[in-house]
Amino acid sequence: MAQFTGIIPPVVTPLTPEGEIDFEGLDDVVEHLVAGGVNGLFVMGSTGEVAYWTNDQRVAILERIVAKNAGRVPVIGGAIETTSARVIEQAQAMQAAGADAIVTTCPFYAINDQQEIADHFRAVAAAIDVPLFAYDVPVRLNGVKLDHQMLVQLGKEGVIVGVKDSSGDDVGFRRLVAANAAAGSPLVLLTGHECVVDGMLLLGADGVVPGYANVDPVRYRDLWRASQDRDWEKAREIQDEICAGFEIVFVPKGRSGDAAGVGAFKTAMQALGIIRSNQMAFPVQALGGEVSDKIGTIVAEVIRA
Repeated sequence: MAQFTGIIPPVVTPLTPEGEIDFEGLDDVVEHLVAGGVNGLFVMGSTGEVAYWTNDQRVAILERIVAKNAGRVPVIGGAIETTSARVIEQAQAMQAAGADAIVTTCPFYAINDQQEIADHFRAVAAAIDVPLFAYDVPVRLNGVKLDHQMLVQLGKEGVIVGVKDSSGDDVGFRRLVAANAAAGSPLVLLTGHECVVDGMLLLGADGVVPGYANVDPVRYRDLWRASQDRDWEKAREIQDEICAGFEIVFVPKGRSGDAAGVGAFKTAMQALGIIRSNQMAFPVQALGGEVSDKIGTIVAEVIRA
């Protein structure tokens, strides 16, 4: 599964000022990322505002990204839905649209135990013909944390090929790395961290899925290359530069997580000329005024440097 390693950013979905999907802008984002040296594209994750789109819109976004990418890097499609039947329907549509792999979470809103969650992943894997990743993101899943032993067992069974870990639980991730290694490394392990990527790569992550790479893919590319050279001093220097730019997400105060995080990414991308508008999916309001100005200052002082 070496093709699913390295820097695999979750692609931002640019919108017009009227709130419509900006497909031409999406082409620009894909080109910005691929030219920036990323190793793959994760379509329809949290950073892509997946929760706000209809199934048809999700497929249309993935189709456009696949077309623009033209096979240059692998594309992983997010089939994020509440229950197994809905995930399977979405995953099959994503596969038909050209996804090289599928990533999905455990069920949410529905309340399942770990055995039921394991059977959920088995059912999804059986319904598709491309590799399946498990997405561990408790903050969006009723607080459910995927058990590391369950994940490794699913890897040994060939049900999943990897895990995208956005739990923020570094101890849990280290336990997953250790359990995976002890089982012969059946899983590719991707961290969703932004600012401790150097540490996660040092302890055994196979790659990273950072939303902030939409803003600054080149530094993440350089960080990945430094890690492959085992040059950890250089990796830390680059990580410190990334963290200085990532301060953009702390500028908004009293806003939702989507507005502060994805909203800051979009505002920085607009300042850099990557996208034309920082509009967010309804009902999230775009950042503006003093907040936008402060983000623009960080862009000018750090990201353009």
